[in-house]
Amino acid sequence: MADSFSINNEMSGRRKFLVAATSVAGGVAGVGIVAPFVLSMMPSERAKAAGAPVEVDISKLEPGMLLMVEWRGRVVWILDRTPQMLATLEKLEPQLADPNSEKEQQPDYAKNRTRSIKSEILVVEGICTHLGCSPVFRKDIAPEDLGSDWLGGFFCPCHGSKFDLAGRVYKSVPAPTNLVVPPHVYLSDNVLLIGAESKETA
Repeated sequence: MADSFSINNEMSGRRKFLVAATSVAGGVAGVGIVAPFVLSMMPSERAKAAGAPVEVDISKLEPGMLLMVEWRGRVVWILDRTPQMLATLEKLEPQLADPNSEKEQQPDYAKNRTRSIKSEILVVEGICTHLGCSPVFRKDIAPEDLGSDWLGGFFCPCHGSKFDLAGRVYKSVPAPTNLVVPPHVYLSDNVLLIGAESKETA
């Protein structure tokens, strides 16, 4: 009887070991699959430390989609704006504090209504110009908490600052200026370089 009990115990122990080993192996394989997708969106540690320009593949960016990347320890948003989104920019100008981007929050080539090189692609730092909080992307139109004048944009839940889909700040909110447009250049139709203003300076 004791022998039978020992054998059962031993078999049970082996079974648990095999289940655990299989789970660990599966977990390692899973990490191997997921990690490349995460790492591909992040610059190397050396590049981050040096503040080097960051190349971003935007080939999979779809209309209405927001992509987040890191440059110099800051989050940078890349938004592919639909024609409907672009149509809101002129409508909102009477409600904006700096609709013509007079304050130096962007390079000269982004000093236009869309604040961009390509009208549909917005590249902007995702940092509120009030106290450095991180706003959230709100695509919804006229939600109860943001009012009937809201046609989509970026809302900072910390203190209520609002920015349109070009990163331009609304009047009468705590944030004093538009969101910052970092230096950037297109290396090709699908590759964006953040942190440089020409291919030569990259």
